[in-house]
Amino acid sequence: MNAARTYTMGARAKSAEETRRRIRAAAVLQLKERLRSDIRLDDIAAQAGVTVQTVLRIHGSKAELFRLAFGDVIEEMKDAFGQVSPGDIGAGVRASFDHYEEYGGVVIDSLADEHEPDVAPIVAVGRERHRDWVETVFAPQLAGVRTPDRTRLIDALVCATDVYTWKLLRRDMARPRDVAEATMRRLVEALLGED
Repeated sequence: MNAARTYTMGARAKSAEETRRRIRAAAVLQLKERLRSDIRLDDIAAQAGVTVQTVLRIHGSKAELFRLAFGDVIEEMKDAFGQVSPGDIGAGVRASFDHYEEYGGVVIDSLADEHEPDVAPIVAVGRERHRDWVETVFAPQLAGVRTPDRTRLIDALVCATDVYTWKLLRRDMARPRDVAEATMRRLVEALLGED
């Protein structure tokens, strides 16, 4: 009897974890495809194959689910950016474009929702990580630059590799990826004196 109960409880725990994973995956997918303000719990529940009540029972609130889902998105982004060798400008720009082509929409949408209390901290983390990434990827080129010039140069590199630069080139100007990527690379190389 005790062995059966252990098995049942283990199976339930496994099933509950799988449900939690499906809900988070559905929320992440929705965040990548739509404005956060347009996403309804009904949509997430349907995609995950559960009820809204189950979503709320597991995550407590829509805000908490989005906080966790945004965290998942940020981890995916971090993994992609972490594969660039410091000093490799081309690989750095390429990684930016890979990231923006997949997540640019959700990043832009998140910036539009920055006034929301549950979104503001996520946007702040994104900004901080972008700056850290710039300092890491371009560390060899920044090594000999002293403050305050270093701070200004990092600011300029953050701007050159920002999602809004990608948006201007790809969405507003409708440049093909290779042309837009070459333009961003040219900006970075000019800032680093490598043009």
